[in-house]
Amino acid sequence: MSIERVEDRSVAATPPMKWDAWGLAEKSTTLSDGIKGLLQQALGVTTRQTPERAAEDVVLAASAVSEDQLAALAAIVGERFCSTAHYDRLLRSGGKSTIDLLRRRSTEQQNAPDVVVIPGTEAEIAEILDYCADNSIAVVPFSGGSSAVGGLDPVRDRFDAVLSLDMRRFDSLIDLDTDSGIATLGAGLPGPRVEERLGAHGFSLGHFPQSFMFSTIGGFAATRSSGQSSAGYGRFEDMVQGLRVVTPAGILDTGRAPASAAGPDLGELFVGSEGTLGVITQVRVRVHPVPESVVREGWRFPDFETGTAALRALRHEGAVPTVLRLSDEAETGVNLATHDKIGKEAVTGGCLAITTFEGTTDHTAQRVAQARAVLQSHGATSLGEGPGNNWERGRFDAPYLRDALLDAGALVETLETATTWSNLATLRAAVTKALTESLSGQGTPPLVLCHISHTYATGASLYFTIVCAQKEDPIDQWSKAKTAAGDAIIAAGGTITHHHAVGVDHRPWMRDEIGDLGVTVLRAVKNAVDPAGILNPGKLIP
Repeated sequence: MSIERVEDRSVAATPPMKWDAWGLAEKSTTLSDGIKGLLQQALGVTTRQTPERAAEDVVLAASAVSEDQLAALAAIVGERFCSTAHYDRLLRSGGKSTIDLLRRRSTEQQNAPDVVVIPGTEAEIAEILDYCADNSIAVVPFSGGSSAVGGLDPVRDRFDAVLSLDMRRFDSLIDLDTDSGIATLGAGLPGPRVEERLGAHGFSLGHFPQSFMFSTIGGFAATRSSGQSSAGYGRFEDMVQGLRVVTPAGILDTGRAPASAAGPDLGELFVGSEGTLGVITQVRVRVHPVPESVVREGWRFPDFETGTAALRALRHEGAVPTVLRLSDEAETGVNLATHDKIGKEAVTGGCLAITTFEGTTDHTAQRVAQARAVLQSHGATSLGEGPGNNWERGRFDAPYLRDALLDAGALVETLETATTWSNLATLRAAVTKALTESLSGQGTPPLVLCHISHTYATGASLYFTIVCAQKEDPIDQWSKAKTAAGDAIIAAGGTITHHHAVGVDHRPWMRDEIGDLGVTVLRAVKNAVDPAGILNPGKLIP
């Protein structure tokens, strides 16, 4: 039988993340005295103890939804799935960027959606969109809450109120076509549940962004996500075979065949649309059998330039691992994999690369041998499986370390970009210079770390991690640095975002990215599918 009907609704939903930090409370960490001393010595961080705040102590703007409006929305989805409660609004007041978390620590009044609605069917979503268009209510689709670029900010724009449309009930593995290797997944299904559901049938999606533990299928599609195994399995848009989207103008279902010449791919309008054009409810994705063999290996290069050339050679010669990463000298030395290993168990000198190969035993062995020959011919020294295994164990935990560093008085944030191989060194130098100059001020220069996390035939991404001492106004401090970095990225020919998406944070550079005509095209599509403009205003489209 080629088509397997699954219909296995998730019973235990992924617990929501903490309102003021990444992830789950039980996984939160603190820094050792040794690490705090290192921060003081190297970066001038004045360590502090951040007091715990109760969620009920956070001051939110009063809900702008009337009793009549609340009753009307509850009539659509049921009272159980409609709320203006303080904690429900607080949990959906934004994403998990450093700016988001710094704002949430403020004692001043904070913005939040006015009402939270959790639909269970596409018909309910359509009715909600109609009601909101008629009642001047903006709609912000919400799933895992992991946005790093302001994509979930409750922007009112010209509207009277903001509704958070929580997609958690769209959490099924709906269909699995085992012959074709295509799974149909609900948009609210989180990453771990995806692998759990598919794994029960011997398949895997293989999409593992750092936000994997909490982000969802719909979020992957809406933000053009790129996972850590992208070298082997591609970016998420490469996996998408089709999707269903509810818009204020109707429902769109894309992807009739593996390939088509029937005009432009309309699905591409919604992959990366960040909830501004419609609400993604289902995604059909390419899946593969669970790998029978996994081989990890760490490599040392004398410098970043040599390592970059080796990665480029792997791409050009077709010896591409499933995971392929290269840290620069600074990131290699610091080792941010886990909070208790900073400065320990790192490669001494040079740059660390990680490779992971997956597949059948024979095919994996062939690819490993081919890649080893290429890497060694380009100056790499094997470090065995240890570095790769260490990275694997801690690869989803970096945000917990970020939060601990924030608590200790450090400012920590990340940004990413991409460009061609020939322009990679120029772009890296320009962004590093902009960040260093912006954040130095009168104090100790920041620590700017960089790694290549995703590679392509024609180029690669650059992922920067920045650590420095917090100033009196850390939000303003980072906002100025982000602006400097964004301007440098555009001037140096990079993309303003490789996989974090646009949201609010990158919107100022969208016109530079796509041009005036590109903005006109996006606005035309927006007007066609969302004539009232209620969907996620203030994001993506200038």
